[in-house]
Amino acid sequence: MAEPFRRLALVGLGLIGSSLARGARAGGLAREIVAVDRDEGVIDRVRALGLADTVTTDLAAGVAGADLVILCVPVGAIGAVAAEIAGALAPGAILSDVGSVKAAVVAAATPHLPEGVSFVPAHPVAGTEHSGPDAGFAALFHGRWCILTPPEGTDPAAVARVRGFWEGLGSVVETMTPAHHDLVLAITSHVPHLIAYNIVGTAADLETVTQSEVIKFSAGGFRDFTRIAASDPTMWRDIFLTNKEAVLEMLGRFNEDLSALARAIRWDDGEALHALFTRTRAIRRGIVAMGQETAEPDFGRRGGGPKAAE
Repeated sequence: MAEPFRRLALVGLGLIGSSLARGARAGGLAREIVAVDRDEGVIDRVRALGLADTVTTDLAAGVAGADLVILCVPVGAIGAVAAEIAGALAPGAILSDVGSVKAAVVAAATPHLPEGVSFVPAHPVAGTEHSGPDAGFAALFHGRWCILTPPEGTDPAAVARVRGFWEGLGSVVETMTPAHHDLVLAITSHVPHLIAYNIVGTAADLETVTQSEVIKFSAGGFRDFTRIAASDPTMWRDIFLTNKEAVLEMLGRFNEDLSALARAIRWDDGEALHALFTRTRAIRRGIVAMGQETAEPDFGRRGGGPKAAE
């Protein structure tokens, strides 16, 4: 087991932040947990749930003396938050985050970091469509990937400590460059979310189909699109704006492939359709084989609520 951090400060106590608080406490990963959030209502709820040893709305006071600070705020806010807390970060502290975009986060936060503070960005590829401190749970990261994207020249000891922290939460940790992360996530997460938002929006705008019919006759495919499209709108707005180059590149490729698919349907090219569906079925089986999903007909989503990784 990795050496526990002396003081862990979590800035932003939504789904991820509150899950980190629960997981860190359950795994003995920090001797003291500090919860920092500007929202008085969130702080009151965190206090009532007993998620942290100290709770505060003061960002600078909250991170003071912490040896690990994790920013659990929308990626568009990370630069401003890093600037606000920079002067309060302790020498030797490690700053991290949980954002779904990494190159923009590195560019926004790095200029504000004082000498002696290491920045080890992280992206836990896990989540649900729910938010707030009540939505979190300690097992959220169990068996899920966490991608670390330390900038070039980051202290290897700091990277190792952050790796140990996430492994202590049950994550499988991988390291890659920020730019490569953003390209990978653009196709595996960001573009699928964009498509889901678009399809649900199209259904809502159809004049010949009522909203009650859309809801009433939602089969598995559309139902899963609505699950993804229910994700936090502020977070996803920031993701698309901060990862626009990779998203647009992958969206262009998707549009080309979609045109080819439409052409196959128009010209009754059943062989092309069957070949595509066979190939994509193999991808699904690979995901199940790696333990990132279950082969159950209901995708294992009974009871605990559906999962929507970011």
